[in-house]
Amino acid sequence: MTSRESGRWVIPKGNPPPHLAAHNAASLEAEEEAGVRGLVCPTPLGSYRYRKKRSNGASLMVDVDVFPLSVSAELVSWKEESQRERRWFTLAEAADAVDEPDLRDLIRSFGQSEFRAATQRSNILTAVAQKSKVNHMFAWFQRLLPKTGNFFEMFEAHAVTVAAGADALARLVQDGNRDHIREVIEREHDADEIIRQMLRTVRETFLTPFDRSAITALIGAMDDAIDEMQATVLAIDLYEVTGFEQEMKDMAAIVIDAARLTAEAMPLLRDVGRNGKRLHELTERLVRMESHADEIHRAGLKRAFKELGPTDPLKFSVQREVYKHLERIVDAFEDVANEIDGIVIDHS
Repeated sequence: MTSRESGRWVIPKGNPPPHLAAHNAASLEAEEEAGVRGLVCPTPLGSYRYRKKRSNGASLMVDVDVFPLSVSAELVSWKEESQRERRWFTLAEAADAVDEPDLRDLIRSFGQSEFRAATQRSNILTAVAQKSKVNHMFAWFQRLLPKTGNFFEMFEAHAVTVAAGADALARLVQDGNRDHIREVIEREHDADEIIRQMLRTVRETFLTPFDRSAITALIGAMDDAIDEMQATVLAIDLYEVTGFEQEMKDMAAIVIDAARLTAEAMPLLRDVGRNGKRLHELTERLVRMESHADEIHRAGLKRAFKELGPTDPLKFSVQREVYKHLERIVDAFEDVANEIDGIVIDHS
């Protein structure tokens, strides 16, 4: 959106209140300045520096941490709607529109050009991504049948299915709508269809792009992620959980971003030698996010024990169960990162 003073294009930002974590402050700024809501990943994408003029005339350099936010609602009316113009950009257009070089690079690094290229190339992922929810009957899946071993298409289709499951899980944690439970379960079933086809293709194909064990380990790790998403929503359904702590929302936001990075990484495997550097950047972030999720998990459990342990041990046990499943999802994405790194080491 535009800044209030100069009218130049900027992203939502502001000074975080002392009582609010940086990523939650960023989410609040996004709602107030741009009128969007969603789950925000607590692991920053990076930072940039710009010069800010104070009301007293001073001009100071300010460092800004940037967090990815998965938008689930675009408000019709919001706090600063009369003071700013809001507009959606493509990533390339957004990078060209902002003034700060570091922010421009950060926006470009968030892009998934290879992922889009793969979508246009095979047209499989377009079908998958419709309604964010893969076509339940997999009419498009016939195009993946193993004539020459379409491993890359199946990696990419599975990654988009995982991303759709992560999106549904995040919406469940955010708004509590039980329909999202069924969404996750359906996406897990779709992923099962893909992995069965992948394993059959591995057996029937003489020449494979990577070692057979690497192929099965990678898609197995991806499948573990969506299996744990299903386990999470089933636990939420079983224990009739209706409210979610901030730490749970933070971990769900990490799951969304981890799924996004995985979806970006899969098409890059088509040319590991050329894309090795970018693949390493993506896996490095996945590992860093897993470590951050562990910290959030410990903090959430500690707070739940202090607040509920002495007075409501049953509710504490339920929260502990939800935290456990969320942690396992992120752990599975770390396994995905490790499998990708192994392929890069062997083939770049």
